Amino acid sequence: MNNYKVWFVTGAQLLYGGDAVIAVDAHSTEMVAGLNASGKLPVEVVYKGTANSSKEVEAVMKAANNDETCIGIITWMHTFSPAKMWIHGLQQLKKPLLHLHTQYNREIPWDTMDMDFMNLNQSAHGDREFGHICTRMRIRRKVVVGHWQDEETQRKIAVWMRVCAGWADAQDMLILRFGDQMNNVAVTDGDKVEAEQRLGYHVDYCPVSELMTYHAQVKDEAVDALVATYFQSYDHDAELEDPSTEAYRKVWNSAKAELALRAILKAKGAKGFTTNFDDLGQTDGSFFDQIPGLASQRLMAEGYGFGAEGDWKSAALYRTVWVMSQGTGCSFLEDYTLNFDGANSSILQAHMLEVCPLIAAARPRLEVHFLGIGIRKSLTARLVFTSKTGTGCTATVIDLGNRFRLIVNDVECIEPKPLPQLPVASALWIPMPNFEVGAGAWILAGGTHHSCFSYGLSAEYWEDYAEIAGIEMVHINRDTTISEFKKELRMNEVYYMLNKALC
Repeated sequence: MNNYKVWFVTGAQLLYGGDAVIAVDAHSTEMVAGLNASGKLPVEVVYKGTANSSKEVEAVMKAANNDETCIGIITWMHTFSPAKMWIHGLQQLKKPLLHLHTQYNREIPWDTMDMDFMNLNQSAHGDREFGHICTRMRIRRKVVVGHWQDEETQRKIAVWMRVCAGWADAQDMLILRFGDQMNNVAVTDGDKVEAEQRLGYHVDYCPVSELMTYHAQVKDEAVDALVATYFQSYDHDAELEDPSTEAYRKVWNSAKAELALRAILKAKGAKGFTTNFDDLGQTDGSFFDQIPGLASQRLMAEGYGFGAEGDWKSAALYRTVWVMSQGTGCSFLEDYTLNFDGANSSILQAHMLEVCPLIAAARPRLEVHFLGIGIRKSLTARLVFTSKTGTGCTATVIDLGNRFRLIVNDVECIEPKPLPQLPVASALWIPMPNFEVGAGAWILAGGTHHSCFSYGLSAEYWEDYAEIAGIEMVHINRDTTISEFKKELRMNEVYYMLNKALC
């Protein structure tokens, strides 16, 4: 977050004279300093002065577009700022926009307020003038209403900032696909060209044979050092440290796979990747003897996007989740199996191996077990744990042909029972508002069996993300009913069909 800035631009005009502009500038400077000193905002706010004319507005918007550190603009109308002067600048703006409807003073100074004060402090109708032109121009933005010193106002700004950071990060995101989608699965595929146009990230196929050139260059000394790190970081049985055992060799091979993946991702500047357990390299050359599950778990924890079985949309979305949440309790997950138990009916979230340890309730265990799926059935190393309990939010993006849909579901992670015969990482959750409605709504919306989960994010983050991206969002929560959700989906279908026809 330290690499990013958010610009603050105050709307004014010269009608009230130079002294008024000086006062507006002083108030804005104090407000920006106060926001930065609050400790509530993850990104520094940079005051870019007052905009008093169409040329000044256009200049600051163009400058924001060309500044790679600027991830968004906050606008506020201190005085009445005629909105026609914002038209050309808003037409130019390519960065996310937040309209802050606030006021320098918290309360009306009843005993001293005069006409000069009224002329200077006109946010009550200046912001409505600005809001009107944004709506007329169909400008996507977030509107935050509240006094700039209030914690709730600062919290909403902070949410938007984190989303802007995730959005900015996605605009140069490269996802490497080692292998293709598996078994003709539709939901993990989609239009990569449209994804790059709409969401920013680029998806490249990378032959496993190219990955193997990096694998061949990994030094044994580096592998030994990483294995030692594994043993220091995770609980494990003592036999894993015995170099004469096959289990140790599997851990060693996993470390070499991690180093190879890390090297190629760094060399290509990629922020995420997908794997495919039917494509692990050729047996007549260098190859993985097991799916690199442990490597995927650890790389996810560091912020690399990951999607199993070629799921590039999940890989990109997980990277964005990690950026927005700054790596606090998030993971790629898969709906695995159901537990029908009345009001406590739930869904076990797991995968063969690839669940991120950032959601672990306790220190993970490093274990080696047989994995009987994929091109190479083999003993395979992995981190085993169960997730923390608590509320969270999971999300997925699907391609509906004429648009992308972001599906968000609030969930409650509950305590699972032991799984002695299933040594994988897992989470157990009840989708809101309950199992029947939550799972039913997810299926009606076309949701995937893969999703990106976080304890720290809420639907507010995803609403801001969908607004910036210009994509559809549906939210399944405690108030969802199937009948109303169906109506929402149908109305959305009509809206996007008409919107496409009009365009």
